[in-house]
Amino acid sequence: MAKIRRKRRLIGKDKGEYWTSYSDMLSSLLLVFMLAVTFSIYQYYSLLEIKTKQLNEQQAELDRAQLSLVKQQDELETTRVTLLGKEEELASIQIQLDEQQDELHAAQTALKTKEEEQAALQLTLAQQEEELAAQQLRVGALEEALGSQAAQIDKLLGVRTAIVEELSRTLSEKNISANVDKNTGDIVLDSRLMFATGEDMLVPEGQAQLQQLIPVYLQVLLRPEYKDYVAEIIIEGHTDSKGSYVFNLELSQQRALNVAKFCLEMPGLSSAQRNTLQSILTAKGRSFADRIFNPDGSENYEASRRVEIKFRLKDAEMIEQMNSILQGK
Repeated sequence: MAKIRRKRRLIGKDKGEYWTSYSDMLSSLLLVFMLAVTFSIYQYYSLLEIKTKQLNEQQAELDRAQLSLVKQQDELETTRVTLLGKEEELASIQIQLDEQQDELHAAQTALKTKEEEQAALQLTLAQQEEELAAQQLRVGALEEALGSQAAQIDKLLGVRTAIVEELSRTLSEKNISANVDKNTGDIVLDSRLMFATGEDMLVPEGQAQLQQLIPVYLQVLLRPEYKDYVAEIIIEGHTDSKGSYVFNLELSQQRALNVAKFCLEMPGLSSAQRNTLQSILTAKGRSFADRIFNPDGSENYEASRRVEIKFRLKDAEMIEQMNSILQGK
């Protein structure tokens, strides 16, 4: 037992020394480990610090990039908004341009229409100018003709005036009572002094009146200065409205005819006067177509029953028409 105890003490003693060495070794290892861990931690933290710094720098760079990107996005958005505005402006401008083009097209169409109208007007104007030139030529010719006719009118009017004045003066000088119209030269004979009521044969008083009147009348009208202008001497018979128109037409016609026959057979005429009178003397009855009326509108029966001696100058009707045109009537 003592041996065993002794042996155990020896073993225990050896074992304590062994554990001391092992502990030292473990301590050393632990120290080394701790140092290694500490170094590793140091290196880790150093590396972490470096990485953190790098990360921070990268983050800062990323933030700056992010800010730049945001700024660029803002600028892009602003540019996009501006571009949209420009596009709207461009669209508005395009619409205005389209409208202006439509207006220009319409203006061009209107201008073309105006040019066509102007061309048509110019053509019409040219035609009118040609017509005007032709009319001016015709007017010139007409004015020349009218001038000639006006001279003829003046001459004929002067002839009629001269005949009327000379008739009035000559009859007055011969003391022959006759009513001479101062404008026409017509002489009115009272049928009461020439015919019995309802009869067509000349009474002696009527024959005596004609024998005084007709030679003087012909002496004036057949003078050389008037003879070539006298176209016709007319004996007109007129009645009042008593009785039918046909009866009065026959009566007035026969009275005018008997006066004309008496004038042609009058012994005081020269053969030259009689021949001339035969070529220009006519007789006509007017019935009661040209009656004479009183101022109150009632018929003047005595004045309506009459015989008129008229003369007509050559082309007198045409001259009267032209005289009316010249006077603007």
